[in-house]
Amino acid sequence: MSKRWLVDGMNVIGSRPDKWWNDPDRAMHLLATALDEYSKSTGEEVTVVFDRAPTTPPETKRAFVTAASRKGRNAADHEIVDMVKLEEDPSSLTVVTSDRRLRDQVQALGSRTVSSGKFRDLLDARDERRTDR
Repeated sequence: MSKRWLVDGMNVIGSRPDKWWNDPDRAMHLLATALDEYSKSTGEEVTVVFDRAPTTPPETKRAFVTAASRKGRNAADHEIVDMVKLEEDPSSLTVVTSDRRLRDQVQALGSRTVSSGKFRDLLDARDERRTDR
C-alpha cells in the first residue's frame, strides 16, 4: 500500500514566511501544484485541505484539493479530524501539520503525523532532484 497524506494546506503554506499572505490564492495554487507533482512522481495519495476554497480551483490530476465545509479560523483542522474519524484505517494516513492540537487529536485517532516544515523539506528535495536532471 502506498503512503497516504492528509495535508493541512494553510499550515504548510504558513510554515514559510515568503509573503504568501499578499496573495493567498496564488500560494494555494502553488502548493496544490507541488502536491500534484509529488503525487505523480511517487504514486502516493495526497489530499490537501484548505480553510477556504481558492477563488479559482487549482487543476490537479492526482492530488485531491478540498476546502473545509465550515468557515473560520482552523476550519481545515476540524475537517481533517472529521476525515480521520471517517477513515476505516486511520493508521494508513499521515497528517501533515505543525498545529499541536490537531496533531494530538489525529494521533489519538490512530494517524501518524509529520511537521509542515519536514514535509516542505521533502517537497523541496524532490523538486531539487527533478531540476538537477
